[in-house]
Amino acid sequence: MKLIPFCIWAVSALACGSALAQQAQPAQPAAAKAAGAPQFTPPPADAIPEGPFGDAVRRGQDIFLHTGKFASQYAGNSLNCASCHMDAGRQPGASPMWAAYVLYPAYRAKNGHVNTLAERLQGCFQFSMNGKRPAADSQTIVDLESYMYWMAKGAPTGVKLAGQGFPALPKPAQEPDYVRGQKVFEQHCTLCHGAQGQGQHDATGRMVFPALWGDDSFNWGAGMHSVSTAAAFIHANMPLSRGGTLTEQESWDVAYYMDGHDRPQDPRYAGDLQATIKEHHGGKNDLYGREINGKVLGADSPPAGGRLTGHAPAKSTQ
Repeated sequence: MKLIPFCIWAVSALACGSALAQQAQPAQPAAAKAAGAPQFTPPPADAIPEGPFGDAVRRGQDIFLHTGKFASQYAGNSLNCASCHMDAGRQPGASPMWAAYVLYPAYRAKNGHVNTLAERLQGCFQFSMNGKRPAADSQTIVDLESYMYWMAKGAPTGVKLAGQGFPALPKPAQEPDYVRGQKVFEQHCTLCHGAQGQGQHDATGRMVFPALWGDDSFNWGAGMHSVSTAAAFIHANMPLSRGGTLTEQESWDVAYYMDGHDRPQDPRYAGDLQATIKEHHGGKNDLYGREINGKVLGADSPPAGGRLTGHAPAKSTQ
């Protein structure tokens, strides 16, 4: 499979499908090899069983790879689950699904209570997909849970496995910088994601490379809006199959640049920017509400919900 150089944070659905077809096993990022953490390898993609349960797993895999096609009623942008959870949710250091499954239910500071796995998936649709929360007992959620369960079969529960999440980066030597980040972006990222971060779609409107900001990207409530989260993902996973190529400082800088642009509004926003900042934002790595290049981020964001609210995401090709 031919890999296109340094495409921040996403493998296209097409590329993920090719990886499945070829049974690709990506190299494990060095940062994903947590010292002392249990090791686990998910079953190969061609080992999905036959029968009703296997059918649910396959549907979950389809939703994961082609979210806008198989869960269009809940998706408000053109991203796929595999945009963040690379190699169909298999790749260590890219928040793999087999490592996430064994950690739920879990308390999350984001909403201040213990979350079930279903609630965690609902949040992904609402924030990362800028869409609508499926019901916890919907076929969409059940199929995704089935896919995750199948990938995690045999893994120990209640412990962090090697490769879980995005490997955290230490604080940068210098404060993240927009101008330095722009240079990194222009050198490594525009080929895939466009000079304006708009991403690329094919002639049918299907995502090839996702938008990193703007109407068709994740909204201000998504985890990737945090500079530290984005920097950790970028350093561990980019360039494709060559995590660690960028320095830690470059990863922080380009994450700051990416998150220093406007995107759809936080769904929790109720008309008062300062109240939203106070309740849900305001951290050091959170640019929501800050003035960058003369624009207060979040003050005039497009409505959350994307095409689900009639605010159609832009479709562009390069």
